[in-house]
Amino acid sequence: MDKLQNTKLFLLDMDGTLYLGDEVFDGAVEFIKTLEKTGRKYIYLTNNSSRAGVDYITRLNKLGFPCKAENVFTSGMATAMYINEKFPHKGVYPVGTKRFMEELESYGVEFTENEPSAVVVGFDTELTYEKLDKAVHFIRHGAAFIAANPDFVCPMPKGEVLPDCGSICALLTASTGVKPTYIGKPERRMIDIISEKTGISNDKIAMVGDRLYTDIAAGVNAGAVSVCVMSGETTEEMLRESDVKPDYVFPSVVEIGDYLKRTSGM
Repeated sequence: MDKLQNTKLFLLDMDGTLYLGDEVFDGAVEFIKTLEKTGRKYIYLTNNSSRAGVDYITRLNKLGFPCKAENVFTSGMATAMYINEKFPHKGVYPVGTKRFMEELESYGVEFTENEPSAVVVGFDTELTYEKLDKAVHFIRHGAAFIAANPDFVCPMPKGEVLPDCGSICALLTASTGVKPTYIGKPERRMIDIISEKTGISNDKIAMVGDRLYTDIAAGVNAGAVSVCVMSGETTEEMLRESDVKPDYVFPSVVEIGDYLKRTSGM
């Protein structure tokens, strides 16, 4: 496991990896402390675009996880950066929560309902038919279609799910014939941005998560070390049948921490 041993930065999915809903997995907080004790950096990396980065700092601290501003990167942040790069100083139409919109605005993104350059979609738990109606109109009349993340569902306790950004986009695609440009995992953009910001090369970064088609695919696409934990969505059957193969598979983050302790002589 040389690649994992040589990893300097861990990118950590949250739901299904560290916790589920408000239930923190046993040993998950200790795993973060192990990363700190072994001199490794970590960033909580989420596709959930319904919340802003500052919300995750509050939530993670409340759940017992150490977290500061530099430890969080969301698909909403990455989406704002993409908009500023591709559509500088041009208004966009958002389909997202109030917090998603505030996240975009904090990066200088401007909103408009007058011939927007793009429709930008997030995991909108405040979705209305009016938003969908306007989004379809703008996309059909030439606005670019950008989406923060491709997740179809957001996992919830007791096996329940919520329709996520990917499901909203599927509706819009069915209505317009246009597919979105996705920003979050499995695209490599978020990992590349983090590599540039930290100065740590992709091959020294580990992407840890429970979803093959987002977390693990993002790691593979970015040339990072991919680590799948079996504490969330992925089953043994899914792992066998998937074309996306992680570098490592662990039952949970606890076993990753145990390995890092052993190889560090702790």
